[in-house]
Amino acid sequence: MKIGLDVLGGDYAPNSTITGAVEAQKLLQDDQRLVLIGDQNDTIERLKQAGADPAAFDYIHAPDNIGMHEHPTKAISQKPNSSIAKGFELLKSGAIDSFSSAGNTGAMLVGAMFSVKTIPGVLRPAIATNVPKIKSGYGILLDVGANADCKPEMLNQFALLGSLYAEYVYGLTNPKVGLLNIGEEEEKGNNLTISTYPLLKENAKINFIGNAEGRDLFTDLADVYVCDGFTGNVVLKLAESFYVVTLKKGMKDDFFDRFNYERYGGSPILGVNAPVIIGHGISTPEAIKNMVLLSKDMIESKFIDKIKSAFN
Repeated sequence: MKIGLDVLGGDYAPNSTITGAVEAQKLLQDDQRLVLIGDQNDTIERLKQAGADPAAFDYIHAPDNIGMHEHPTKAISQKPNSSIAKGFELLKSGAIDSFSSAGNTGAMLVGAMFSVKTIPGVLRPAIATNVPKIKSGYGILLDVGANADCKPEMLNQFALLGSLYAEYVYGLTNPKVGLLNIGEEEEKGNNLTISTYPLLKENAKINFIGNAEGRDLFTDLADVYVCDGFTGNVVLKLAESFYVVTLKKGMKDDFFDRFNYERYGGSPILGVNAPVIIGHGISTPEAIKNMVLLSKDMIESKFIDKIKSAFN
């Protein structure tokens, strides 16, 4: 197993990414290799300074970095030696089994769609995130930013992608799927949700339980919540603020602690032909470590094969 990690991606890279990589490597098996993509000489020197054995890692030299505010499509094509461009080149050729980065989100989306491409039958990939449940564990929310404008057919596919992710990566049996809406009644919502509802209701591949309101998001009502990327991103950013508020207020609570992005590391792009994970721009070493471990879980679960089978 080869797990690709962008060493240069993120606001605190490369210190944060390398420290996280060192911690993740301690939890990997001998046949699970972490491939560090960035400035090779600098990376090896930093590993030595951290007290790690450079021989425990593999390296791909990619000295250029795509900045957070660079145009994704232009940057990918104009910077072939950037860590993100090189990562997708390796992923496309099969030299690595997954690729993750806390760098430019747009470049990660563009790279995923134009290198490994979407799985045949998938209209548009979606970004998924974890949603803490009050009692314990997590639900899945998607899309949270890949598609600001959606068609009903896309939401119907998101429901299946999220359901497969919840089942095979998080081990949830027959996960319940809810459509995020402004009311629980079938006829409630806007044109998108009203048109999506019957598609989900007729989808025999998912366990659809109906509409879910915002107040249901952190309950056991559903395991997967489906929405367009605009709505999902607003919900995600609001949810992330909960943890920050508790820190500022000096509150300590297990439920709100689970809003900490560090715990799950990153958000997968579901619907492309290989595991691709986008990390938070402010990713800490803990977040990087968990992003690597999520990559490992996605590879081990053969999740991509499950999607291909479902959409065949």
